[in-house]
Amino acid sequence: MDLEEQILRYYLKVFSLIFITFIFLFFFYVVYLFNKNIEIKQNPVSINKGDRIDKVLQNNIYDISILEIGFVKIYLKINSFINKSIFHYGDFDIKNDSSLFDFLHIISKPSNVLYKITIVEGWSQKQLNLELSKYFTDYQTIPYQDIIADTYYLRKDNDFDFFLNKLQNFKINYFKKNKNNKLNDKFNINQLMIIGSLLEKEGLDEEDKKQISSVIFNRLDKKMKLQIDATVLFAITNGKYDLNRKLLLSDLKINHPFNTYIYKGLPPEPISYVGKNTLDIIFENNKNDFLFYFFDYSLNKHIFSKSFKEHKEKLNEYRKK
Repeated sequence: MDLEEQILRYYLKVFSLIFITFIFLFFFYVVYLFNKNIEIKQNPVSINKGDRIDKVLQNNIYDISILEIGFVKIYLKINSFINKSIFHYGDFDIKNDSSLFDFLHIISKPSNVLYKITIVEGWSQKQLNLELSKYFTDYQTIPYQDIIADTYYLRKDNDFDFFLNKLQNFKINYFKKNKNNKLNDKFNINQLMIIGSLLEKEGLDEEDKKQISSVIFNRLDKKMKLQIDATVLFAITNGKYDLNRKLLLSDLKINHPFNTYIYKGLPPEPISYVGKNTLDIIFENNKNDFLFYFFDYSLNKHIFSKSFKEHKEKLNEYRKK
């Protein structure tokens, strides 16, 4: 064996060793990549028809790299060729302690979220009970102050107690996230829920709720009666809101603890279910100088005033129209 052949064999051995080491490290990395825990941005994961896998991964998993996305694409192509499977669109329940392999395994099957229950902000207990009856044979009326109106996802085998616990935990976690807000120094959670329920019944949209929330805070600061029509309607109908006529001046004088024309401060309890977006508006603590407002039916919006004199002038002008 001449020297050149010995050198060639040596380099082949070195190359083979490097190649085998590379393959081993590559395999080890891929195994690690697909089995490490991932952090989901939101649960359930929603995939729309036509979404590309890179968009799905970036929209739903924190800190996923371009290299990782590349490996996932290769894996899906191989899996699609061998098992004839593709990732599906729909809603998927994927927990934070799942691995990337678990993530891909779940979205490669039909949606595992079977129930999507939306509690609409401003709903009455009667309206929610009607919705709950579609999903549970055994349910109970949920107090307004116990939950936050939002969209919730359930499996088919989850019972009402599981659902209720999910709702209550969502509320607990929401207020934990906002525990450092300055409003917590002035109001407890139940009072904030009451204010939210007033906004649900009075506000037309996000901007309107911002204005009205400030009016409520301003009037509470000045020890003024809130004089909110929705509380009168709640008092007259016992929370059913089916009066089927406009409020009369005599209605405003009804002696009821929820009537904010008679009693100062907030009502004893919320008057409807409160949505997360409305609570977000409250915690923004928007500021204005308004103390009065009324609804202009011709303009389909509330008209705000800083003083009773200004309020009366605007109201008279509206009545003349």
